[in-house]
Amino acid sequence: MKFIVSSTGLFSHLQAISRVINSKNTLPILDCFLVELNDGTLSLTASDNETTLSTSIEVNEYDKDGRFAISSKTILDALKEIPEQPLTFDVNLETLEIMVQYQNGKYNLVGQNADEYPQAPALGDSAAELSISASLLLSGINRTIFATADDELRPVMNGIYFDITPESITFVASDGHKLVKSMTFEAKGSDKAAFILPKKPANILKNLLPKESEDVRVSFDDRNAIFTMEKYYMVCRLIEGRYPNYNSVIPQGNPHRATIDRQMMISALRRVSVFSSQSSSLIKLRFSENLVQVSAQDIDFSTSAEEALICQYTGANMSIGFKSTFLIDILSNMASQDVIFELADPSRAGVIVPAEQEKEKEDVLMLLMPMMLND
Repeated sequence: MKFIVSSTGLFSHLQAISRVINSKNTLPILDCFLVELNDGTLSLTASDNETTLSTSIEVNEYDKDGRFAISSKTILDALKEIPEQPLTFDVNLETLEIMVQYQNGKYNLVGQNADEYPQAPALGDSAAELSISASLLLSGINRTIFATADDELRPVMNGIYFDITPESITFVASDGHKLVKSMTFEAKGSDKAAFILPKKPANILKNLLPKESEDVRVSFDDRNAIFTMEKYYMVCRLIEGRYPNYNSVIPQGNPHRATIDRQMMISALRRVSVFSSQSSSLIKLRFSENLVQVSAQDIDFSTSAEEALICQYTGANMSIGFKSTFLIDILSNMASQDVIFELADPSRAGVIVPAEQEKEKEDVLMLLMPMMLND
């Protein structure tokens, strides 16, 4: 089996799918890429047994179809240093000896049997399907992924929850301290459905979607989901279990509202949080008429800081404590210039929403649990 392919084209496709491969695998074959040539199209696959990512590239010339597996680390390191030129692969499918010839040299290596490579699971008969633009899917993942948990006891919290209705799609993530709910009305399903996408495939999509221009087809059943993109095809195991009722934890009718410049607030938090207690990262926000005071102190080291920012505030004077790193995370993952803090009292979660919300198209809400203030 012989074929000729572009060196940089092959390298960029292999590099993109290599993110799936774990550093330590239970099956040695999972350290390899699966390479399949069929009718002039070279299909490349990487898998960790839970997530399988495939892509394809056209070859310039070939003599016959075939398939083999090749060590991912060896081929990536070898191709990294080769400038753009045609590569000739000569593969003996019986002995699995591989010779790669380039302009002024050649590599010899041994492949592995492609039949040992695990097959991606197929979806059941009850599978649901929807189509969503790459930019909307990317935006939903970008907004929520930072709020997912790393909780071995509650695995359902370790992914992004897709809540699909005939009117909208809502992306939700929470780690018990912060919660993000991003609803879009520009994409919808045919029926009510839901699934929980684990963090690893979500991060892989986050890297692949910026290069996609077409709609993404999402098919899923109770156990697996398939994302079909223009250049890539991903099958991943879903997190099984029941996601908590996220709407029930969002406080309604909050009487205290403050509108603040988002970037000014982030800068103030970064400056003041330097002086907060290292163990708690507690910062205090004191809201009064058209002013918010951001303060922090570390009693152990006798350090403190305070800064005042102009804001539009309606409601009684109140103080509330938050973990500074979580609040900076939330504000950094919003896009609008101004944000609105909606508060009820110092013991209830604070709701943060963008001031310039595109009401017809989307509804973004973030929530942060408060911390107890000592005074």
